[in-house]
Amino acid sequence: MPSRFLCPNGEGRTDLEGKYPTKHNAMLTLTSLLSILFVTFHLTSDTVHAKVGTPEAGGSTLVVVPILVVWLYGTLVLAERRSGNIIMLVGSLLALGIPVIHVMGAGGIFRGAIARSSPAFLFVWTLHVLGVTGMFVLILSLRRLLSLQRTAPGSPQPKLENGLSHGGGGRP
Repeated sequence: MPSRFLCPNGEGRTDLEGKYPTKHNAMLTLTSLLSILFVTFHLTSDTVHAKVGTPEAGGSTLVVVPILVVWLYGTLVLAERRSGNIIMLVGSLLALGIPVIHVMGAGGIFRGAIARSSPAFLFVWTLHVLGVTGMFVLILSLRRLLSLQRTAPGSPQPKLENGLSHGGGGRP
């Protein structure tokens, strides 16, 4: 029998597969929040270690703050909606793009410039963490979007063993 939990309105609901409903949503939210946190660490490192006269030293990384606010809003407020999952998907692509840009850039890892910088360990570690969390958020948000697509409004809801539909309605 699939696991159930009580919604604020008291109806029992299960996820689309009849398994633990909050596990994947919690993982997606937590990993998305971690990605946001590590993007801010990375941008702070870029700003602090930028050469004088470069845009990063002038605070150009602050342009990303509104983008991170939208990503945070999508993660915390819109997490159960399709729009929130799309925002998290786009945010994961941004998180994945940061390591790619640094690896392929003029002073990238493959050219050895990062290894000669003073906080190289933390900088490279942050790139790795952004790659891992960004990819994980991408996978989880795609999975969630596909499951939402299968249960689009107006489509018939399959019945579970206990007679409840996946939509959380009452007894048949």
